[in-house]
Amino acid sequence: MPKLIGDSLATHREQVRERVFTALREQLYQRGFEAVTLSGVAAAAGVGRSAMYNHFPDRQALLVAFVEDEAARYVADLDAALAGASCPPDRLAVFARLQLHRLAEFHLPPGQALAGALDPQAYRRIAAHADPIGDRLVAILRAGAADGSMVDEDPAVLAALVSSALSSRRIVDVAPAELDATVRTAVRAVLRMVTPAGGSPDERTSTTGAD
Repeated sequence: MPKLIGDSLATHREQVRERVFTALREQLYQRGFEAVTLSGVAAAAGVGRSAMYNHFPDRQALLVAFVEDEAARYVADLDAALAGASCPPDRLAVFARLQLHRLAEFHLPPGQALAGALDPQAYRRIAAHADPIGDRLVAILRAGAADGSMVDEDPAVLAALVSSALSSRRIVDVAPAELDATVRTAVRAVLRMVTPAGGSPDERTSTTGAD
């Protein structure tokens, strides 16, 4: 029987998953999903191959579980950050900063490449995790239209435009010392996208968010 990590089977399973996900995150960033193997992740995580296969029968199951875990953590962080913002422009600035900082920290293959690497069912499971994040963005834009701080246009269309702008790695692929200034520029641009003519698009100075 493999040696337990932690003081219970539940703790053991959680710590194994955490170590595996840490190793996978590093390998995704360094090599991309196509180069990832279960045996390579297991070795990097210090987990036996049999234990690895008990948790994740194949690469697709591993990636889906990883994205589900990352998405749950991200949504929790996003909700906590948004709770400290007092108005729709503040909330949009918080949302944009958090999205960009996470994009800088986290790497997955681009959507089309990922779609080609996974079977349709696995890809649908991963894509579904964008829904809660998109729902929060739509709610921000709808609230902004209601109070006049943002344009009164279809919030789903605006959300798609904002999400597309915030998904470009060109924004965050800069030297670490330049990242904060680049993010501030991008956030101001996003706010301008949805600010009515004659309004002020300046990013709020609240400290809530991902800085």
